[in-house]
Amino acid sequence: MSLGTEPTPSPSVAALGLGLDAGGTQTRWALAEAGSGCVVAEGHVAGLSGMQLASGAGLEQLRLTLDQLAAQVLQQGAPIRAYAGFTGLPDTDAAALGQMRALLAQALTLPPRAVTCRSDMDIACRAAYAPGQGYLVYAGTGAIAAFIDAQGLLHRAGGRGAALGDEGGGYWIACQALAQIWRAEDSQPGAWRASAMARRIFEQLGGSDWALSRRFIYGSERGAIGQLALQVAASAEDDPAAAALLLRAGAELGRLADCLLQRFGPRPVLLAGRVQQLHPLVAQGMRQALPDEIGLTLQADLAPQRAAARLALTLEPTT
Repeated sequence: MSLGTEPTPSPSVAALGLGLDAGGTQTRWALAEAGSGCVVAEGHVAGLSGMQLASGAGLEQLRLTLDQLAAQVLQQGAPIRAYAGFTGLPDTDAAALGQMRALLAQALTLPPRAVTCRSDMDIACRAAYAPGQGYLVYAGTGAIAAFIDAQGLLHRAGGRGAALGDEGGGYWIACQALAQIWRAEDSQPGAWRASAMARRIFEQLGGSDWALSRRFIYGSERGAIGQLALQVAASAEDDPAAAALLLRAGAELGRLADCLLQRFGPRPVLLAGRVQQLHPLVAQGMRQALPDEIGLTLQADLAPQRAAARLALTLEPTT
């Protein structure tokens, strides 16, 4: 198949659009039929990131994963267009977007004009709301609020990483919990025994020795550290400090939404990502931080790859 010509589906076979949701740990894909918009196939491969474009080793791994993705997809059907969202790929970086588009097009044997690449928040927002209709707050390991306006422009609040924020995300919750525990130990050694949250976290870490906490917090990946938020949630019913921390996390997420409310006016808010599944106190804290008239909806999984697959079929090919 020539890379200069879009594939033409057989008259008896519906055209297919491919949607990708590429995250750091997993890349999910979906194929949707033109007309009905029904998803006819789904799958996943290893994670992909725009950050891989910055090094030779990363680029090699990126090409390998894209080839694996293409092999899975083409076993199910040949898409005529693709719409992909990548973590670590800013919508303002035209050079990186163009490079990623060329790589994905090559793997799928599509012309580059049939492939659209955006940030992962672009497709998450489009899965949550039509442009101009609402705000998305996504809280997983990190936390970010985003809005696509009626002109299709993406606006953000937060999401700047652990060094500059990510308040309300799983990593932040875990770090705050450990900081509280060790501040208490500074004042009263052995105080952890009276704290359900501290006992659960130290059990997870293998003990109460500072060396174990230090090795974990400074030697682990952010995602692994964020998993400690599960122990905070498990302690919420019998440890006031854990309950208060989850309320604070919700309030921080509400602050992100309020930033967009102040900038663009009243619209409903959707909270997605794994943090909102930790405990109802997260949503409670967020609700308290938002104006009463603003609607708040919770959704565990937006399945943005499905929305992207349908979107691929509705957009005109890019130039």
